[in-house]
Amino acid sequence: MTASLPPLPFPIRAECPPGACVCERERLLAEPGADIRPLALDRKQEMKLIERIERIDSYADLQHVQELIRRNIGAELRIAPGPNEVRTMRGIIIVLEEKPGLCKKVRQSVPAAVRKRLQEKPEIAWAILDAGNLFGSD
Repeated sequence: MTASLPPLPFPIRAECPPGACVCERERLLAEPGADIRPLALDRKQEMKLIERIERIDSYADLQHVQELIRRNIGAELRIAPGPNEVRTMRGIIIVLEEKPGLCKKVRQSVPAAVRKRLQEKPEIAWAILDAGNLFGSD
């Protein structure tokens, strides 16, 4: 099905086994004018993104990574306190939005890497909580 398509300007992620993913890769490739940026996140690029997340050292840096994800793959990485009381890092909701072409594995690995980094650098988690003026600081 993809053999008749014009060449893409970048390598794309290998196709997942049938039934293993719901990324709608084939539908996205067949749709003219579709946003194909999520397909650029192949396994190699995913590892580079995870490594970049592992180097986040501040809340501003985290916001920069969120902007890079938004700009380069067109998906939103949402990080916010949960609706209930936040007692642990599990109370912070981290979601990489579903987007056609974005593999299920990526939507799991990116939030897991962010959560791990927040556990390593709790001051970033505190800044997330304080973004809504939780601690009353300016």
